[in-house]
Amino acid sequence: MSQDYYETLGVSREASPEELKKAYRKLARKYHPDVNSEDHAEEQFKAVQVAYEVLSDPAKRSVYDRGGNPLGGQGGGAGFGQGFSFDDIVDAFFGGNGQRGPRTRTRRGQDALLRMRLDLAEAAFGVSREFKVDTAILCTVCHGSGAAEGSQPVTCTTCHGHGEVQHVQRSLLGDMRTSRPCPTCQGFGSIISNPCPECTGEGRVRSRRTMTVKVPPGVDHGTRIQLSGEGEVGPAGGPPGDLYVEINVSRHDLFTREGDHLYCDVTLPMTAAALGAHLDLPTLEADLATEGSDMELTVPLEIPPGTQSGETITVRGRGVPRLRTVGRGDLNVRVIVDTPSKLSDEQRDLLMQLAKLRDEERPEAQFSSSSHKGVFGRIKNAFNAR
Repeated sequence: MSQDYYETLGVSREASPEELKKAYRKLARKYHPDVNSEDHAEEQFKAVQVAYEVLSDPAKRSVYDRGGNPLGGQGGGAGFGQGFSFDDIVDAFFGGNGQRGPRTRTRRGQDALLRMRLDLAEAAFGVSREFKVDTAILCTVCHGSGAAEGSQPVTCTTCHGHGEVQHVQRSLLGDMRTSRPCPTCQGFGSIISNPCPECTGEGRVRSRRTMTVKVPPGVDHGTRIQLSGEGEVGPAGGPPGDLYVEINVSRHDLFTREGDHLYCDVTLPMTAAALGAHLDLPTLEADLATEGSDMELTVPLEIPPGTQSGETITVRGRGVPRLRTVGRGDLNVRVIVDTPSKLSDEQRDLLMQLAKLRDEERPEAQFSSSSHKGVFGRIKNAFNAR
């Protein structure tokens, strides 16, 4: 034989299968006729194919190393009398890992998503909730094997347990072999001829179960709580996926939430805004308070004399607890002054006396421009100031 297969691949005679495959892929990419238009490229490509066909087969390599003809008289340089695997070419160009064979029936289960509606107080201070969930669980009859009691999967007679079958197709380069999943066993290499009557061979069944979810303080609308391993059990008893619980928070009658802060409005008569007042503001904790609990139902709120409508009074540390950390946000109270629209004669006389005392019988309104000027307005003011 004139061709030295080891020299053709550029490897030593002690090269491992991994070294052979690496060298083959490199040369196949280099000399393939679709990427190399030089005259000798096609012949060199065929030589590389023959060399790899011989050295990658332990039986043929043994014959070759002993000085025999591993191609059975087909010739060392003739090319593809024994055929070659098209899958090897695909691996060479697209980085296939070369691992073929039956695929496992056991796969990880899918994740599941549930939605839980909470009141604002429950989301703020945390709560434990029970709920029912329908998911796939491990079959208690076959324990995930999918086979009926006393039986087990049998080797597929079509692919003989390989999980794939080969198809040979003629081409200009010779016979090309391609591998496809076995149509009989769907690539598993075995067939469950006597499936479990409980799960019909799936290894899992659907069931409703009750779970308890502990919602931590500080969750917000859209927060997802991950429960590892509580999702769907995979086929053939595969590991379960995760269960995600998405929080939906209902609107509150008094408070609105922005991040860790709470906001509310308090409406006062103009006399209280002018003279000042002391109020007991309901707390968010009051929504969860039970008889005998030590939760504060109200928080003192001081309205300073002369408070204007729209002013905000901040009560520190009375907002929402911060998620997975310490501290709370603030409670921001906006004051709205209620001007009376209907007055009795006595009330009108009193207000007129007040206006006279304050020299406001003929009030002079004070006009001012808005503090929120546009870009061009600020530019104009800047030039006028020069």
